[in-house]
Amino acid sequence: MRRLGVIVALGALLGALGGVVTASPALARGPKWQFEPAEPFTLPAVFCGFEVKVTPVVDKEFGKILKVADGSMTLLGTGSLQASFTNLQTGKTITENISGPAKITVQPDGSLTALAKGHSGKFLLPADAARFGLPTVSVLAGALTESLAPDGTYTSLSLQGHVLVDVCAALR
Repeated sequence: MRRLGVIVALGALLGALGGVVTASPALARGPKWQFEPAEPFTLPAVFCGFEVKVTPVVDKEFGKILKVADGSMTLLGTGSLQASFTNLQTGKTITENISGPAKITVQPDGSLTALAKGHSGKFLLPADAARFGLPTVSVLAGALTESLAPDGTYTSLSLQGHVLVDVCAALR
């Protein structure tokens, strides 16, 4: 179950940056900002008690990857991203700004540290949400710093800001 949460959380966090990896020949000339189309996905019921469809509405996100000699990689994301969140049982939908920006550093061992500023979407399994005092699915404002071990477990998460929207509560 934890693996599912990590996949969804990282998928959402890195979703806008994933295509940059496929552009590695272009990166040989130096990292350039690349348009990163976001894809819709469905959060399983474990997050809200019902499935939630997350669909990009405004998608003008750009990303690039910076590689370091020690084998670590930094992924940068910026631009404009708004997403709709739909309760698939009731059809109720809200649209939120989750533009970021974000900076994710992946170490050679697979651990990572992520910093998101501005407005960001966050998906946490119920146990992690309780541990960090956040909703399972939320839109946050401010600086969010998180670290994950190579196995995908959270080692830390801190928010210097506040919860703008508890998505699950808003969709009930």
